[in-house]
Amino acid sequence: MFGVLLLLPVLLSLFSMVAPVPPPSAPPAPCRRCCDHLEPAEGSAEQPPTAGLNHMPEVRAYINMTILKGDKGDRGDRGTPGKAGLEGPPGSKGPVGPKGTKGQAGPPGDPCKVQHSAFSVGRRKSLHSLEYYQALVFDTVFVNLHGHFDMFKGKFYCYVPGVYFFNVNIHTWNFKETYLHVMQNDTEQAIVYAQPSDRSIMQSQSLMLVLGLNDEVWVRMYKRERENAIYSDDVDIYITFNGYLIKASVE
Repeated sequence: MFGVLLLLPVLLSLFSMVAPVPPPSAPPAPCRRCCDHLEPAEGSAEQPPTAGLNHMPEVRAYINMTILKGDKGDRGDRGTPGKAGLEGPPGSKGPVGPKGTKGQAGPPGDPCKVQHSAFSVGRRKSLHSLEYYQALVFDTVFVNLHGHFDMFKGKFYCYVPGVYFFNVNIHTWNFKETYLHVMQNDTEQAIVYAQPSDRSIMQSQSLMLVLGLNDEVWVRMYKRERENAIYSDDVDIYITFNGYLIKASVE
């Protein structure tokens, strides 16, 4: 760089001694002596020469940025999360995990609603057969839970559907036949029977029935085709009818 600057005055002095040859159409340039000053005379209309070696070349600085790399800066703040991508396919089922610990006991529940139905009735009066069927009516109550047994009609009414157990006990009359049925609605389900004898005996019948809502269970004495009767008195109760729910259909 410094060598170019030192040679520049020498080159300028050499080129100043050579008169430029104008083009044919241009007017002849005035003659200059080598000792004349390069600048035009004061007050003349001539312009200073602009072309030639007296033009200073442009110098541009170039900086290699790679050698100016500084130290690594601090980590910037976390950017805002982007939008969620599409849902991927489900993965394969993983292995079964270990058994967890036992949890705490929950609060106590409501008490179970156990349904009940039961009755036990007796009769103190004897009864003889008539010309028609008649229901055996009772006059003594031992148990009548929720009033399901109708004492005036001598019938048990089912208000809790399910399986029931029934039992009837009677005392026979000497020399008379005993002929009764345990009825479910209008259907004969079981018979209570004893032949005529010179001795009176206790006779019993038991059975289980599946009852629906409003079914009726009662004891019917047979009509007078044959002389039949049952015995009792005011001192002791010889005739009883019992029944109770074993299992409700819906608990």
